[in-house]
Amino acid sequence: MITITDIGAERVNHFLENRESGVGIRIKITTTGCSGYAYGIEFADETNPEDTVFESNGVKIIVDAKSLLMIDGTEMDYVKEGINAGFSFKNPLEDTKCGCGESFTLKK
Repeated sequence: MITITDIGAERVNHFLENRESGVGIRIKITTTGCSGYAYGIEFADETNPEDTVFESNGVKIIVDAKSLLMIDGTEMDYVKEGINAGFSFKNPLEDTKCGCGESFTLKK
């Protein structure tokens, strides 16, 4: 299961309203960075038969089967720190993050 905080849902809904289309957001894991994996977020205009769809705080979160294995139980949030703002992930399967915080490894 993937969840999103109230603040995160508010930001996603704001973006979807400004976009004026989309069924939700797609979260996926890509192989990249110095640690191995990175989170990706994009707008979803449709779902695929192999997708899993979660609804949390009024937001549809769409995840493909491969990514779900690496982020099951994750909570997504929107965080502002100084002049930086963006989505963050609290993933119970995450082991370590690289120094810049852009990629991560999984627990074995």
